[in-house]
Amino acid sequence: MTNPDTGLTSLGPIACVTVTAPDLDAVEHAYTKYLDQQVIARGVISADQAALWGTPGMADRRYLLLSPAAGTESIFRFIEAPTDTDYVPFSTYGWNAAEIMVQDVDAMAVRLADSPFEIVGQPQNLSFSDDIRAMQILGPGKELLYLTEFKKQLPAFDTPVARCSVDRVFIVILGGPSMDGLQNFYGSEFGVPGAPAVESRVKGMSAAFGNSPEHKYLIAALPLAGKTLIEADEMPAEAKRRPQQAGLLPAGISIISFIGHNVDTASAAEAISSEAPYGAHAQVTCKTGPAGEIIEVIHA
Repeated sequence: MTNPDTGLTSLGPIACVTVTAPDLDAVEHAYTKYLDQQVIARGVISADQAALWGTPGMADRRYLLLSPAAGTESIFRFIEAPTDTDYVPFSTYGWNAAEIMVQDVDAMAVRLADSPFEIVGQPQNLSFSDDIRAMQILGPGKELLYLTEFKKQLPAFDTPVARCSVDRVFIVILGGPSMDGLQNFYGSEFGVPGAPAVESRVKGMSAAFGNSPEHKYLIAALPLAGKTLIEADEMPAEAKRRPQQAGLLPAGISIISFIGHNVDTASAAEAISSEAPYGAHAQVTCKTGPAGEIIEVIHA
């Protein structure tokens, strides 16, 4: 399964990151004032949309769509819902974080020091490359975000260039019990090429499991179309699936939406909205991955 236009995987780019949050007004203030996001739509989740996700309790809840100033290719969708007070990012399987391309991560650290975002990791060069520098912040829906600066383009990473101070999500981070299990699923379902696993610090995971900040985990960067990636993380043996209340989405980052090319549409529903992230795309499929992660495929 490949994109006939590019010869690459049938999955990508990343189109939307969905997060539940208890207060959309607080989300709007935080993201527009401190992350330069713009509001592109507001509304209420329809019963059809909630049914597509298998979460009927999400119907009639308010949502907010946000995008970077440079474009709407990748957006955040926040849905107003109670937050699981026990949820800690990187403590469970699933979508643990989203990584955003920024122009100057050290300047962002200064800007965010007195903001609604909690800085959980100060800017630091990645353990495997001094040319990539990132920090970590926790948002109002307990969503964990990496803000990442590439000091120069690296041949090993086909990544976008930041077009504005805070640009698009280009990596989503998925934790699961088995590196082979994650890679095999995305390879067989969507033709995502396998990638070599390397050892790297994942400070959020170390904090969640009480390990040293320098502890290293197996991670792999799975390439998607549209200069985006899934970072697959093999989690410690004591990690579990993320709890989920009946009829509701799980806490934190709950859904990742991807554009899909030549993906099986047998179980696809008609698009439930003409606005982002669906736009003119006619069909949408929802799948559950091997770590319990919810995957939304918007058929191109």
